[in-house]
Amino acid sequence: MEKVIVLDLKLKFGQTEDVIHPVLLKDDRNMVLVDCGYTGFLPVIEQAMAEKNLSCSELTHILITHQDHDHMGALSELKQKYPKIQVVASDKESPYISGKFKSLRLEQAEAMQPNLPEEQKPFGLAFCNILKNVRPVEVDLEIRDGDVLDWCGGCTILGTPGHTPGHIAVYINKKKVLITGDAAALENGELVIANPQFTLDIKEAEESLRKIINYGAKEMICYHGGIFIS
Repeated sequence: MEKVIVLDLKLKFGQTEDVIHPVLLKDDRNMVLVDCGYTGFLPVIEQAMAEKNLSCSELTHILITHQDHDHMGALSELKQKYPKIQVVASDKESPYISGKFKSLRLEQAEAMQPNLPEEQKPFGLAFCNILKNVRPVEVDLEIRDGDVLDWCGGCTILGTPGHTPGHIAVYINKKKVLITGDAAALENGELVIANPQFTLDIKEAEESLRKIINYGAKEMICYHGGIFIS
């Protein structure tokens, strides 16, 4: 049986509470986790899956939509504990996820640091350190826009650059469900560009958002915001 399962992972930064939404794709042969949260989130993921009577030991693949720490932070922990998991990412993001290239988000944060107001510099420095502590992981399968994977009867990969150059979204063909990653966020019932202040190419991000909205999905699962029904 083919299932799309949304995880609701709660987190707290100081007084701010947030929820992120990794997604599980499950069929008779595969169980795929799309994005995996922050560094240190392995126990959180294991608990969330256990609550759904699932185990990380069943995972066959982890697909990473892009290189940001809140999407790949727990990848190293998962791969170390469950080494049979295959890591999947776009060919453009792969060098950053594997550590061959320096994180573009870290480059951006370091470039912003000298220009921050004095009261924001400690936070900026702490953010840089968080990014530096994300451990790289080799990518086993590189994919591209238009590729179709056999998970859940067929998943089409959509190139959705802008937030990062190689960002991808995943469309589950039979169910007409689209997993957006950070190509779209759900805010006040509307699909918007996720964290525009951190988006590396805003024009590309706008084009990717239009692509997602016009793709014909009945349901969109946003990492930030949850489920949007078309």
